[in-house]
Amino acid sequence: MASSRPRALSGIQPTAGSFHLGNYLGAIRQYVALQETHDAFYMVVDLHAITVPQDPAELRANTRLAAAQLLAAGLDPERCTLFVQSHVPEHAQLGWVMNCLTGFGEASRMTQFKDKSARHGADRATVGLFTYPILQVADILLYQADAVPVGEDQRQHVELTRDLAERFNGRFGETFTVPAPYIVKEVAKIYDLQDPSIKMSKSASTPKGLVNLLDEPKTTAKKVKSAVTDTDTVIRFDAEEKPGVSNLLTIYSTLTGATIADLEQKYEGKGYGALKTDLAEVMVDFVTPFRVRTQEYLDDTETLDSILAKGAEKARAVAAETLADAYDKLGFVPAKH
Repeated sequence: MASSRPRALSGIQPTAGSFHLGNYLGAIRQYVALQETHDAFYMVVDLHAITVPQDPAELRANTRLAAAQLLAAGLDPERCTLFVQSHVPEHAQLGWVMNCLTGFGEASRMTQFKDKSARHGADRATVGLFTYPILQVADILLYQADAVPVGEDQRQHVELTRDLAERFNGRFGETFTVPAPYIVKEVAKIYDLQDPSIKMSKSASTPKGLVNLLDEPKTTAKKVKSAVTDTDTVIRFDAEEKPGVSNLLTIYSTLTGATIADLEQKYEGKGYGALKTDLAEVMVDFVTPFRVRTQEYLDDTETLDSILAKGAEKARAVAAETLADAYDKLGFVPAKH
């Protein structure tokens, strides 16, 4: 792969089961586009998953499921590097180095820790949950990533990564690329189909408001057809006054490439029923091949595991070089092989 390309790195949690429409349109579609322009590294972050209790069999199944869905969504192992985080031990090794460079107060200010520990109960929060942003720093710096595709909620973690890269470089000499957050401004925000005031998400949405990509297509069609709209009948985009209809128009536009203006014109004088029926069809056309491709990978774990093993080998080639340089700069005695 051309090394002249800027490098991008991102990770996805294996705890979600099925991806939902919000994940796909908000993040995964960007992953697919980035493999065309960047030297892209994507990982299933199973080390991050264990910051909260996991059932071992479920974790293993969900890790493969996440990888299968990424491939089904269009990631191509010939054009990007896809791997499982725990297959590359350098993540944990550099993570420890970064722990030793991070101030306790600095780590305490991470807002996601506050949210997550509040959710699980602060007395039950693990040290791993507290320090996972520092492992995330190591994830990024290992690959000398220029760009980190993240949601706005992760911007603080990229800032921490920049601070620690600069701190290490300042103290020990130029070692790490200082990365920039890659926050795609025009990403469509997808809202809950039953409560368009909240973002579609596993934790907040009701089952009827969440479109899981691995649901039966007829279940998906039913959810779209029973989506909340309003008492008016005019189909126009107005996020304040008509959040439900605006959300449906956003989904339709994002999946088909039609502009919102085109859709408003197309449905002028027609009722919400027509919009929902057509959108349900668009959704079914989208989820059906995605489900089939995901299942093909899950039915052939040998091929799936082999793709992940090759990805880990490519990832380790880069990660090991970075770690060796960092260890040398720190003053560790090199291991003789």
